[in-house]
Amino acid sequence: TGPEQWYDQAKQRLWLQTDRSSTDREAIYACRKGGSVFVLGVFAGPVDKFPLGAMMNKGLTVRGAQMHGQRYIPMLLDRVASGELSTAHLATHRMSLDDAPRGYDMFKNKTDGCVRAVFHPA
Repeated sequence: TGPEQWYDQAKQRLWLQTDRSSTDREAIYACRKGGSVFVLGVFAGPVDKFPLGAMMNKGLTVRGAQMHGQRYIPMLLDRVASGELSTAHLATHRMSLDDAPRGYDMFKNKTDGCVRAVFHPA
């Protein structure tokens, strides 16, 4: 929150920074001394305001990786197909394709508790 958030948003809107480092900063600040911070995901560009001093002073271990999709996705799809795993809880709204504009607007503005809209053909 505050000036750091405004600064990050301005840089992202001007395409000067492509990755969001605010969550990484928060994790480092919230981590206990001697703890570990693990960053999972795809990060393509450099980020500024990385709290190197806080990381060093706390003696943190910082690690990162991307998701190993090629390894896990086939097994997960098999489990979904067999009914062992359900993904029904991931969709907060189900709509027809005709309602797509309304659904995208609900998702964009986070109205009606919309986290994920799923569109089905009529």
